[in-house]
Amino acid sequence: MMEYRFDLVGKIGSMALIREEDREIDYNIISRLGADLKPGMIWVTSGATEIGRLDYIKRTGQELCGDPEQDKTDYSAQGQAILMQNYRQFIRPEYGVRQILVEHTHFNDPEKREHIRQLLIRAAKQKTIPIINYNDPVSDEENRKMELAARRRLGGEVHECVDNDETAAVIAGLVKARLLVLMTSTEGIYREAGKPDTLVREVTGKTFEEVEKKVRELQNSCVGASRAGANGARAKLEYALECVRGGTTVVIGHARHHLPDLANGRVACTRIGVE
Repeated sequence: MMEYRFDLVGKIGSMALIREEDREIDYNIISRLGADLKPGMIWVTSGATEIGRLDYIKRTGQELCGDPEQDKTDYSAQGQAILMQNYRQFIRPEYGVRQILVEHTHFNDPEKREHIRQLLIRAAKQKTIPIINYNDPVSDEENRKMELAARRRLGGEVHECVDNDETAAVIAGLVKARLLVLMTSTEGIYREAGKPDTLVREVTGKTFEEVEKKVRELQNSCVGASRAGANGARAKLEYALECVRGGTTVVIGHARHHLPDLANGRVACTRIGVE
């Protein structure tokens, strides 16, 4: 029996989901995205922490001022419900929606990894859309670092997955997706940060080694990130490279575009893969 192969894994970043000027969810983007999502796709979403923070401010008139890691945990727990409520509101009613909260342990343990893979395969066959996020509310940074350090000492492959770009890349590899689409607040990867006319449309080659060489050159011009705590374009390219190694093509583009337009290259974006 042939192994199930997903056509598309996608991910949207926190800043792409927020209208910064209004300190509110961008309902145009999430409604457009909801209309585009279909069974057979896997969606990875950021946004819970920032949405929870904005909701807390809206309800109390102030921000939390405790330990930053604990505040992040509390905001995330508050934002998860709002995030899923909005996805459910805008995804077509005939499709089921399933929330899947993951941690690094799910991808560093073979049995847990297979459990997640089978869960995602069943979701597609049962005409539902899995929406995945890192489980920040129950993830303690200190414990996570200790666990990851112990795994590295053993010499095995280690996935941290706190960055949802990495989570999406790991999942794309897990299900052998044809395409990984990373939706951001920019048109893609720029050779010069903040200069749209330096957008790199394609990073392709006849072999993986050729693509890798071009990605390494491009990483040298990637500086900074869109917000505090984000890993920026350099990290996106690193995760993308791992996907390309496994046979997945990666597209990085603006969240204002329809998902099929990004997937099919009908709009400006960055496409990375073996030709």
